[in-house]
Amino acid sequence: MSETLDKVSQEIENLRDEMVETLVELIKIPAISPDYGYEGEYDKAQKLLEMIKDWPFDKVEVYNAPDERAKNGARPNILAYYYGEKGEESERLWILTHIDVVPPGDLSKWTVTEPFKPLVKDGKVYGRGSEDNGQSLVASLYAVKAMMHLGIRPKRTIILAFVSDEETGSKYGIGWLMKEHPELFRENDLVLVPDGGNEDGTFIEVAEKSILWFRVKVRGKQVHASMPDKGLNAHRVALDYAYHLDKLLHEKYSEEDELFDPPKSTFEPTMVRGPADSPNIAPGEHEVVFDCRVLPRYSLDDILNDAKVLAEEVKERYRKEIEGKTLPEIEIEVLQRLDAPAPTDPNSEIVVLLKDALRKLRGKEATVGGIGGGTFAAFFRKLRIPAVVWATLDEMAHQPNEYAKIENMVEDAKVMAALALL
Repeated sequence: MSETLDKVSQEIENLRDEMVETLVELIKIPAISPDYGYEGEYDKAQKLLEMIKDWPFDKVEVYNAPDERAKNGARPNILAYYYGEKGEESERLWILTHIDVVPPGDLSKWTVTEPFKPLVKDGKVYGRGSEDNGQSLVASLYAVKAMMHLGIRPKRTIILAFVSDEETGSKYGIGWLMKEHPELFRENDLVLVPDGGNEDGTFIEVAEKSILWFRVKVRGKQVHASMPDKGLNAHRVALDYAYHLDKLLHEKYSEEDELFDPPKSTFEPTMVRGPADSPNIAPGEHEVVFDCRVLPRYSLDDILNDAKVLAEEVKERYRKEIEGKTLPEIEIEVLQRLDAPAPTDPNSEIVVLLKDALRKLRGKEATVGGIGGGTFAAFFRKLRIPAVVWATLDEMAHQPNEYAKIENMVEDAKVMAALALL
C-alpha cells in the first residue's frame, strides 16, 4: 500500500498547477450568506458541478436546502462519491468542506489584491475564501482526481461533501442534511473536517467547547446626571451585574481539562451599547454581550440559570418605583448556543489513521486536543460518528489579504488520499 500511496502522491504533485487554477476560479465567485445581505452559494456550487461533471465519480448528488432569501431559493449541498475497492460495501470516509465564505470586511485593508480577484504570488493564492475553505476543498478534490487518473480504487469509499452555510450556523448546510436526510450517515463512517489546524499540520482537533453568546439588556430610566435620584442609571446596574456575573462564572465553572487550550472555560464580556451620547446623561438603557466557551462537562442550562438568578438579585438591590413601573428590568437574550457533544475518542480509527498518515508522509508526530471555537465536526459527534478537524493552515481565515499556501494545499491532498488508502 505504501507503493500505491507513493504513486498517488506523485500524481498529486503533477496536478499542482491545475489545483492552483481550480482554486483561483472558485475564489472569483462570492458565496456569502443571505444573513449578510448576499445571494448565497448557488453560483459557486454550479461552477463546482461544472468543473467535476466529466470526472468519473460513481455518484454526484445535489441537495438544495430551501431559503427564499438566496439566489434561486436554494442553498446547495453537493455529495460526490468515489467508491472503494469493495464498491458500495466499502468502509466510508467523509471529507467535508464548505463553499460559503465570510464577507470581505474593510476593503481598504486588502492591500495585495481585491477580495474576489485572486492573485498567485510567492507560493500563495490570495483572495477571500482561499484558506477558509478553498484550500481544503481543492485538496480533497485532487486527492480523488489523482486516484482516478491512475485507475486506483481506495480501500475506503470517499464521500466529498461541499456544503453551504458553515459560516452562519449550518442551518442550511450539514445541519439541514442531517435533519432532512439522516439516511446519508452511518455510525461506522470516518469523518475529516479540514477546517482548522496549525502551520505544520501536527494538531488534530477531537473536541470542542460548548458555545454560548448572550446579551444582557438593562432598562432603568434616563435622567440628567446632576439629578440621579429622579431616575435609575442603567449603566450602573449593568456594570454591577456584569462584574458579579463574570466573577460567579469564573469561580463556579473553574475546572480544567488539559485536552483544551486554554484548559478552562472562558467567559468574556465583549460588546457594550447604550444610548447616552453626552457626558451629562445617566442612561436608561445598557446592553452587554458575553461570549462563553464552556468545557463539555458543564451544562449551558446551568449557566443561563445562574445568570437569571443573579439578575433577580441585582434587580432587588436596585429596586425602585418610577411612574408606576418597577425598575430595573434585566432581560437575557441568547444569541447563539451550541452544546458540545462528547469528544471523539483520541484512540478512534480516524485519529489513528491520520496520525499514521502524517508519520508516513511528513515524519511528524501529531498531537490531539480540543478548541474553543465551533466546527461542523460537532454535528457528527452528536450522532456518535467520530470526526476530526485537521488541516495545515497559516490561520488567515476571515482576515484581509487572506491567502492559501500552495504547498499546504498539495501536501494536505496527499494526507487525504492516505486516509482512504491506508
